[in-house]
Order: sequence, then structure tokens, then C-alpha cells
Amino acid sequence: MNDEKSLRGRRCCTFGATNFATLFLCLLLFPRGVCAQDVEQSAEELAKKLSNPIASLISVPLQGNYDDNIGPARDGRRFTLNIQPVIPIELNSDWNVISRTILPVTDQHDIFPGAGHQSGIGDVVQSFFFSPKAPTADGWIWGAGPVLLLPTGSDDLLSARKWGAGPTGVLLKQEAGWTYGALFNHIWSFAGDSDRSYVSSTFLQPFLAYTTKDAWTFGLNTESTYDWNARQWSVPINASVAKLVRFDKQPVSLGLNARYWAESPDAGPHGWGVRFIVTFLFPK
Repeated sequence: MNDEKSLRGRRCCTFGATNFATLFLCLLLFPRGVCAQDVEQSAEELAKKLSNPIASLISVPLQGNYDDNIGPARDGRRFTLNIQPVIPIELNSDWNVISRTILPVTDQHDIFPGAGHQSGIGDVVQSFFFSPKAPTADGWIWGAGPVLLLPTGSDDLLSARKWGAGPTGVLLKQEAGWTYGALFNHIWSFAGDSDRSYVSSTFLQPFLAYTTKDAWTFGLNTESTYDWNARQWSVPINASVAKLVRFDKQPVSLGLNARYWAESPDAGPHGWGVRFIVTFLFPK
């Protein structure tokens, strides 16, 4: 019976790797880490891969963000859980395509006077990075492709109500425990609710991280967004610490961030915020 269950678990991981629902089901049904047993990798190696946004590693980060002092009266607050599956797909012997999805689940209060309370899902941002399997001759890792904005929000105040698309790219280098580089995208809206504002938004994320031999990772980044219509920046600065651990055979990264909003529009958050991250890893 146990052999049969193990076989079913391996089939789930093998044939469902490109499907997030199947991956999530695999995690629920086989919590003893069948997926992680295929290839044993050191904690340090896995932690370094997590610092690479386009590593050949299936991961499911659950990122909780809390901010307050939102809006002109500074009395709004928001909690957002970003579900962010990252799934590499092998195209051939030289290239991968890495799927990165961000699905926000938000609960917010009084983000502007009279706004009240909203709770539900927001708009999905879906990125695809086409990336060479091997770094360049001087060690740089890169990927580029399209990014899509999908108007999946369950409430008018949780959605732009626009379809959008644009380019995305990432460039980074890893050496002697350090990871440094930058990720960017730009989204223009091309369809959707004609009564809602046109979307033209640039996202810039320079990042720096150091991973120790015992799989601690210390990081610093910004996740800056420029709204070309309002001509306003939103610039949160994140300082993070994370530790890769194993629950039985299942590798999991646990992280905590302090965030400071260096720049924000009047309608946005101000001051300090906090983020926690739990990331499930599925080495291939």
C-alpha cells in the first residue's frame, strides 16, 4: 500500500509540474516531501537558488504584506497575501521558460475616506522569462519575455479592470555567496473597462543578497513602481532575513522583511510595513 501511494505521489509531481493546481494538490496529499526526494541538494545551494528569480527550481512562495498609514487621512490599512508559484519549463537542451505568477489576496480598510472594507483577490500579474540554461562566459544570468496583467480582481477597489501587457527582464550574477542584479517590467493596458484609467506602469527591482554556508540569506531590495499617468513613484525599501529549513524531507524557506516607504503617493502607504514569506521548494 505504501509503495502504491509513493508511486502515485511521484506521478503527481512528474506529470503535474506545469500545473499549479496539481502541484498544490501534491503538497496537500503527500506532505512527507515525496516531491523533494528526487534530488537531494544542500540547504545552501537551495537558498542561493531562491535568490535567483529565474532559477530552475519549482517554488511556491506565500508572501504576507502588512501596511498602514494609507490614504490622505493616513488611517487606512491593508494586508495582502501574494501567492507566487514559480515553475521552470524545459524548452530544449539550451533554454528554459520560467513562469512566475503573482495572485494577490487582499483585506483592506479605509484606504481613502468613505472607502470602507474590501476583501478578495486582486489582479494577476503573469510573467514568462525565456532564459539560457548556462550563464554567459563572464557568469551573468539573464531572462526576458512578456508580462501580462489579468483583471481578476473581485472588487472595483482591488482591480484596475484593465487587460495589460508588456516586456519583462532580469539580469543577475551569483558569486562567493553574493547575488546581485535587477528585475524590471512595464505594463500598458490595451483593453478593459473604458471608464477606468489607462495603465502605464514601470516596475524596477534592484536586489542584493548574501547567503551563508548554513543557509541564512540576508537581502536588500527596492520594489519601485512609476505610474506614468499620475507621474508618481512608489518606492518601498525592503531589508530581509531568511533561513532554509527542512520539515522531514520538505525544504522550506522562512523569511521576515522590514519595509520602509521612501516615496509614496498621497493615496498610498507611508512609514513602515512588514512582510513574512513562507516558500515551499520542490527540487527537480
